[in-house]
Amino acid sequence: MESVKNIEKLLERYLEAETTVAEEARLQEYFLQEDIPAHLESYRPMFQYFKVAKQERYTKEVPLKPGRNTSYYLRWVSVAAVAVLLVGVYFNQQPLTSSTDQFASLEEEYTPEEIESAQMALAMFSKNFNKGTEGVAYLKEFEKTTNKFLVNE
Repeated sequence: MESVKNIEKLLERYLEAETTVAEEARLQEYFLQEDIPAHLESYRPMFQYFKVAKQERYTKEVPLKPGRNTSYYLRWVSVAAVAVLLVGVYFNQQPLTSSTDQFASLEEEYTPEEIESAQMALAMFSKNFNKGTEGVAYLKEFEKTTNKFLVNE
């Protein structure tokens, strides 16, 4: 049986994360005994839990491929989002005016500098959006290749 002083030193090192696996095993062995000093009694449940937790195993099977339901669900969600967007645009539409009237009202409402900066912002948005769609194409190709390897295994 280990002395209480040694166990206290070992426990202090354990709480500072400085112990080895062998020292932790000694601590666990000590705290599984029946006669433990009262001031160390509060550590007993922790070490008993560690013993039980080591024996636990996850027995359910983990799927490696995402289910079809996920992709099917995402497709319908995207279709619904587009439909909601189109309905919103339809009901918020201003009465149609000729295209020359629209440009004339824009020029009356905004200065040429504001219009030019808006055009630059839209061009930058378009450029970055196109970069993003290229990245999605790479991801799609990566997914195809990965699925080929998963199916072959």
